[in-house]
Amino acid sequence: MDPEVDAKISRRRLLRSLGAVATGAGALSVARLIDRHEAGMRAKVCIQRAESYDVDLTSVVLDGFARLGVTASELRGKRVLLKPNLVETALGHPHINTHPKVVLAVARAFRTLGAEPFVAEGQGHRRDSWLVLEESGMAAALDEGELPFVDLNHDEPIERPNAGGLTRLHSLWLPNALLEADWIVSLPKVKTHHWAGVTCAMKNFFGVVPGVVYGWPKNVLHHQGIHESIVDINATVRPHFAIADGILGMDGDGPIMGDPKPLGCLVMSRNLPALDATCVRLMRLNPLGAVYLALASGFLGPILESNIEQLGEPIDALATPFEVLDYPHTRALRDV
Repeated sequence: MDPEVDAKISRRRLLRSLGAVATGAGALSVARLIDRHEAGMRAKVCIQRAESYDVDLTSVVLDGFARLGVTASELRGKRVLLKPNLVETALGHPHINTHPKVVLAVARAFRTLGAEPFVAEGQGHRRDSWLVLEESGMAAALDEGELPFVDLNHDEPIERPNAGGLTRLHSLWLPNALLEADWIVSLPKVKTHHWAGVTCAMKNFFGVVPGVVYGWPKNVLHHQGIHESIVDINATVRPHFAIADGILGMDGDGPIMGDPKPLGCLVMSRNLPALDATCVRLMRLNPLGAVYLALASGFLGPILESNIEQLGEPIDALATPFEVLDYPHTRALRDV
């Protein structure tokens, strides 16, 4: 059988098993399938301690780059798209969006290595991107860092084949700025999510599909299946790196209505499923209970702890229990 067809059949089998887990059965079969999917797959994730947004975050990011082998020779002259999470305006609520100081520090770190960063977002709720930039504090950071901004909701959309194949969408429309970037970097906020269970680096890419095609709040993707859409978008975009803002996260009724929850770290990796799985463990939740992570395992990256080399701070040094809403589709996350 064709390996690609076999992989799709295997992921569909896994999806059926995950449905059993949601009803309280099938956890062992899921773990066995994931173990088989990830055979020989490895990734590195770096947890960098950062207790507040007022520390020297640029140095924190550069230290993480060094641990992960990210060098100037790799980045010099590259156009780097930085994709923060700007889901909603957030006056006085820094736990909702990626903090502007994190975005500014990451941009400065990339410039130190000779890259040319710019910021891009296509938020899914408010249609007025400039209002979101202003009220989230991101506009001031863009001015301070002299950073260009691209509104992905209105950038020229270009059709690309769906490389994931889990939804019924044969293709995805992606903004030209994304396709022309040399490096694509997810800068999410570590949060719980009332539909996906958790949201981090992979879910953050819902914000790259343009609103002019998919609408606000991009319900086309929700109707196709939120977990399947997460995997399809990431398989098609193939991001290069992620830095998660876990200095102040969110638990409870995320991604907007939840409560602030400090973790005191930035989490960095070249592999997004591995990074997200590590963030879930930092939240004292079970990554095998996150359907999109199970579907991505062995396809886009590893999620089993045995297949992830943990750099920087150990998970146990910073892990903090996060509350997640008690829904049938989120209960497996709490089975730690």
